[in-house]
Amino acid sequence: MLLSRVMPHATTPPPSAPLYVNDGLLNLEQVGYLHPSSPSEPLDDLRQRFERDGYLFLKGLLPRDDVLKARAAYFTLLAPSGVLAPGTLPVDGVFDDRKDKLDFPGIGAGSTDANGRPRGGLFVDLALQAHAEPWYKDQFCKHPALQSFIANFTGWGENALGLTRSLLRNNTPHNKAIGVHYDQIFLRHGEDTSMTAWVPMGDISLDGGGLIYMEHGHTLGREIEENFYDLAKQTGLTEEEAKDAFNRNMMGGGLLAEGPKGFGETHARRWLVTEYEAGDVVLHTPYTIHASTINKNTKNIIRLGTDLRFVDSSRPYDKVGIAISSTRRTPLKKKM
Repeated sequence: MLLSRVMPHATTPPPSAPLYVNDGLLNLEQVGYLHPSSPSEPLDDLRQRFERDGYLFLKGLLPRDDVLKARAAYFTLLAPSGVLAPGTLPVDGVFDDRKDKLDFPGIGAGSTDANGRPRGGLFVDLALQAHAEPWYKDQFCKHPALQSFIANFTGWGENALGLTRSLLRNNTPHNKAIGVHYDQIFLRHGEDTSMTAWVPMGDISLDGGGLIYMEHGHTLGREIEENFYDLAKQTGLTEEEAKDAFNRNMMGGGLLAEGPKGFGETHARRWLVTEYEAGDVVLHTPYTIHASTINKNTKNIIRLGTDLRFVDSSRPYDKVGIAISSTRRTPLKKKM
């Protein structure tokens, strides 16, 4: 099947910059654009869009100043590692390009030691430490604007819980990008009703290493999951054995594939891209397939973003991610 036959692109403008992923340059016919939404739109409209697309790209959900304050705190913490260019402000997050980029790997994307821990010395130590800093775990992760929107959008109300297991990830220029995956891979010990909020912590140019989402990837992700479990049942595996077998068959780090380019060609689906601004949030389902581009920002801006996951505490959920926050609001009558 020819890619062009199933990927209409005649009306899609070409990206303003070449987009590189782990396995090469995305072709023009492989690229589309995320559909932006406003948090002020009617909730029913937003819910229908989320169900249809598998994601919701919300512009300006969080106050920009709050996001930049957290970004500044992060890079102030990491500054002793030598990652920042001399004479620049922490909030700008400018990489010192005189340094070897391999000494500054992103968590989950860089090389690892025998224990699966990213190499990178003090830089990685501080990046991991940031997850436990009060400005992050007690303030940013519990931001009332995000909690309130999740509670109302999902209809979970006071049952909406944020999980401690977040992933605060940087992407230094020209380093390895995030491979292809969906989040249910990491949350199999609970129902598939969780929701991820990906929060870019700063402005991200189109070629700055932001997340990219496979078009209708949520249907493909669910299909991949269901097909594996059907096969596991046919071979007589129990549910727990099937989970373990599935995890063993994933690539390192729980990936479906290292390369978005080849994965997109195999499944004849486009990758949806955009520029992000501080304050934006993308909500996506546990089966929404996503990855990232390689950070090719010409100003050496380090991409920073975090995955925050939410569950309905009235339903079984993966207890590995213990709740960090709950909303105290009256549940809406309508649930997703």
